Amino acid sequence: MAIFGARNFLSRSFSSLSPHPLRICIVGGGPAGFYTAEKMLKTHQGSQVDIIDRLPTPFGLVRSGVAPDHPETKVVLAYGAESDRVLGIPGEDLKGVHSAREFVWWYNGHPDGRNLDPDLKSTDTAVILGQGNVALDVARILLRPTSDLATTDIASHALTALEQSSIRKVYVVGRRGPVQAACTAKELREVLGIKDLYIHIKEEDLKITPADEEEMKNSRIHRRIYELLSKAAVARASQPSSGQRELHFVFFHQPDMFLESSDKKGYVSGVHLERTVLKGVGPGKQTAVGTGKFEDLACGIVLKSIGYKSVPVDGLPFDNQKGVVPNIKGRVLSYNSRDPTLLENGLYVCGWLKRGPTGIIATNLYCAEETVTSILEDLEQGIIASTASLPKPGRDGLLQIMDNRNVRVIPFSTWERIDKEEKRLGNLRNKPREKLTTWEELLKATSE
Repeated sequence: MAIFGARNFLSRSFSSLSPHPLRICIVGGGPAGFYTAEKMLKTHQGSQVDIIDRLPTPFGLVRSGVAPDHPETKVVLAYGAESDRVLGIPGEDLKGVHSAREFVWWYNGHPDGRNLDPDLKSTDTAVILGQGNVALDVARILLRPTSDLATTDIASHALTALEQSSIRKVYVVGRRGPVQAACTAKELREVLGIKDLYIHIKEEDLKITPADEEEMKNSRIHRRIYELLSKAAVARASQPSSGQRELHFVFFHQPDMFLESSDKKGYVSGVHLERTVLKGVGPGKQTAVGTGKFEDLACGIVLKSIGYKSVPVDGLPFDNQKGVVPNIKGRVLSYNSRDPTLLENGLYVCGWLKRGPTGIIATNLYCAEETVTSILEDLEQGIIASTASLPKPGRDGLLQIMDNRNVRVIPFSTWERIDKEEKRLGNLRNKPREKLTTWEELLKATSE
């Protein structure tokens, strides 16, 4: 696990009254971890649950992944996905090409994203690759009036940069068509509803095929997305007014390479896109294939929203291709085996680490239920033993290991001091909170 400086862990402990508790350690304090703890405590009265996280702030994506203008959204392995998928195309390492995860961490005040410093002044055009909810979050942050963002818990350094931003055009690029866009209707409505925003969608991209009709017949969400995009295309003006911010949906295109600026060596100046068409790969399913026709889209910053990726931990089975811990209903398998008899007894997984970075935050609730059900079944069948028959040191043993390794444990009560300080600072600025965004600030607050 990545540990900062003098090695710090946030820990939260829960227990149900029992002389011989079932002792569970949950690695990761995000939604999946807390949902699992809640389900475990409700369904097994003899549980003692500890949640540990490498950050001194809990709640994972709720704090560092959900857009600041969405405040209402805010051992079992549940440490999520802290890396990014890569495209593997030329120019991906050019300056100005960032992952959406990095950008989201930057504007949400994650201490590991504090120094990203994206250049929003040198260009008026940004390209976002991907058309899922994260892509729309990023587009909304770039295009929404900063006066609206000023009363959210957006990080102050991000708000200052956005206030000085020159970005006026955002292109959201997807390999497939409007029927297959991977966002939810709620996210799409919000970005389409930004005041005084010019929306552009090519009329030809909205033409649908019998295969598209079949997809919409089987998915109410896909039909609703298509209807919203079609309505936005019809309602728009023919041209943007002077100074008006613009959002362009670009369908049926995939990146082939990133273009280097001729004026600034090492910096991105555009994306070389290949036109795609859809090809049926089964009933109600279509995939994008390249046509060999290309075009360039000029820009000064690119944000890749093509998926998060979990990272492996030494000694833990991991499927590098899928980016998950191999499992059956949350039970961790040994060495990528699909043989259900080859299990890592007592080791379970939930959240993105279990299924990949898919779904919304609430999806973790159902994911946690499945994992907890597996734990209880194994306990009932004697596959894992309670402390009555096999005493283990549990929480005391965990704390001893951390002490031996010079890990500073930050209890949940100390996080509450951080929480109180952030709310105090936010109140001075008419914000719900002013996040502490550096490790130094966070650790200082834990010591006061």
